[in-house]
Amino acid sequence: MGTLLLIRHGRTAANASGILAGRTPGVVLDEVGRDTSIALSLRLKEVKVVQVVVSPLERTQETAGLLFDASVPTALEDRLLECDYGTWQGMKLSELATNELWPIVQQRPDEMIFPDGESMNDMAARASSAMREWDAKLVAQHGSDVVWAAVSHGDIIKAICADAMGLPLRKFQTLMIDPASVSVVHYSEQGSAVGKLNDTGDSWLAKLNEKTNKTPTLGGESGKD
Repeated sequence: MGTLLLIRHGRTAANASGILAGRTPGVVLDEVGRDTSIALSLRLKEVKVVQVVVSPLERTQETAGLLFDASVPTALEDRLLECDYGTWQGMKLSELATNELWPIVQQRPDEMIFPDGESMNDMAARASSAMREWDAKLVAQHGSDVVWAAVSHGDIIKAICADAMGLPLRKFQTLMIDPASVSVVHYSEQGSAVGKLNDTGDSWLAKLNEKTNKTPTLGGESGKD
């Protein structure tokens, strides 16, 4: 049974400002993204990772470079590339949330084809098949205890985890994948399993405390910046 560490790239300015970056060139990590990636590298330093596969975009390659030293073989994998969001790329999520197609993305993603872009079904299929192929290859080379890593994007990782859990793509939006998080997937001839989902170390607790310590509004919701 191979063990895959699925890692989302660190935070970017687009993440922080609510922009759907997609495949936009030149999107790199911000200071928080670099800091959290370095923190994750320290948590992973004792893990013997035999191979890293990476989405070709700058932010994923930058994250991989911060996480793993040059002794770990690294390969670019086009099938881990961010979804092609077509004309939605570069737009603010707050604007997209008013689009008539937004409910399909959130509630019926298996039916979504982005305008002039890719269907979410195709995105999920290419990413999941890539991970299964790489795992089979690395298990054949290194044995069933092999540990390897893939650095990719939020929707890609959600789709891979949903596939490994036997969860239909229609439900994949119920999963949360934060920047610089690790999810652990195990593949075998008998099936697949997710051993950990969206692990961000102890930063999730700080985020929870930040939310609970905010002054409630009249509506009972936490205040928002």
